[in-house]
Amino acid sequence: MEYSQAEILQTVAMTEMEHLDVRTVTLGLSLRDCGGDSIAEVAQRAGDKIRTFAARLVSTVDEIGSEFGIRVANKRIAITPVSLITEGSMGDPVELAKAIDRAAGEVRVDFVGGYSALVQKGATRSESEFLDSIPEALASTERLCSSVNVATTRAGINMDAVGQVGRIIKDAAERTRDRGGLACAKFVCFANAVEDNPFMAGAFHGIGEPEAVINVGVSGPGVVHHAVRHADRNLPLQDLAETIKKLSFKLSRAGELVGREAARRLDIPFGIIDLSLAPTPVVGDSVANIIEAMGFERAGTHGTTAALALLTDAVKKGGAMASGSVGGMSGAFIPVSEDAGMIEAAQVGALSIDKLEAWTSVCSVGIDMVAVPGSTSAETIAAIIADEMAIGVMNNKTTAVRIIPAPGRVVGEVVEFGGLLGSAPIMAVNSFSSRDFIRRGGRIPAPIHSLRN
Repeated sequence: MEYSQAEILQTVAMTEMEHLDVRTVTLGLSLRDCGGDSIAEVAQRAGDKIRTFAARLVSTVDEIGSEFGIRVANKRIAITPVSLITEGSMGDPVELAKAIDRAAGEVRVDFVGGYSALVQKGATRSESEFLDSIPEALASTERLCSSVNVATTRAGINMDAVGQVGRIIKDAAERTRDRGGLACAKFVCFANAVEDNPFMAGAFHGIGEPEAVINVGVSGPGVVHHAVRHADRNLPLQDLAETIKKLSFKLSRAGELVGREAARRLDIPFGIIDLSLAPTPVVGDSVANIIEAMGFERAGTHGTTAALALLTDAVKKGGAMASGSVGGMSGAFIPVSEDAGMIEAAQVGALSIDKLEAWTSVCSVGIDMVAVPGSTSAETIAAIIADEMAIGVMNNKTTAVRIIPAPGRVVGEVVEFGGLLGSAPIMAVNSFSSRDFIRRGGRIPAPIHSLRN
């Protein structure tokens, strides 16, 4: 792929005026050759491999960003789901979590994802024990992120795992009570998780991936917001979609330029570009503000699901036109605490958890960075997850939940996480119980349309 000087200058202008950044360059790294008889042995091998492959990642990406004039916000690593490499190893998985976190700190990446398990149809004894280690692993590390895939369209929903995840989230929140339940911000529960996602906290290096790969996540909600806000207010929606599609094309080209150059200099294959619009707490860098600029008083009101569908589809089409390497999830993320416009919408009552659930039927992922009262039960959290998993399974799409039951907090308060994680208003949950449904356990069978062979 060739890039013209005009394209590069346009991209530089967007970085200077409209909050464009390459959100992450993520090294995907297989640890499948790091197994051993003991967790200590696995930890040594995994740490050594991370230090070897990622030694030049941060410095190389920083050099490219400076040379091209494009901000690269985060440098990250995604590893093989850790539960796959601890099977049969004696010892505490948390020891491995800490070793991975130390290695990530030594190579100076921002996050490392993959303390994960894939249990959509059931869990082995080792995997169940691994799941129980997640709260301590997240509470005792700085950079480590975790995810669990509990459902797929082909397998259905593992409700035993959903119930266990509800308890994991409550435990993780309590272990970081003094930080507002921060450990939960590093944990995602998935349906139909993808193997090449470069975004945290849900990134892991899938078993179908090569030894190592460079994946890129581009984020440009500020660019899109600028264009929509300055468009003619009477512009028909199909023309507005075309405007967004053209911008997405440019964003994708810029991201692929950075990713391919990083891959070349590191001598690691280039994988995919994920062009999801991922907001930040910076004013103007908001997916909610894009929706509002289309003609709504507040994000969350009636009609905004349709607007989000338009936005997500236009982003995907622009990326597909620009690159043959579009992957990950590519669309629009809706993390409440990380989006200044969504924080405001939630605080004034325009945006509820129920509306977020409706949005997830058309956006990239799901209920993301939502804080709820600390008194919310594990069963209620599991029920919220179950609803979201059902949307993913029935619609054959990736959905996810990243929810924080903030200890000691009630509706109307705000919990501060800082940095890209922002601040989360405590949102109300339905007060009626789902306990007996969740306690049934078992598995919700795959839908009939999963039978495609």
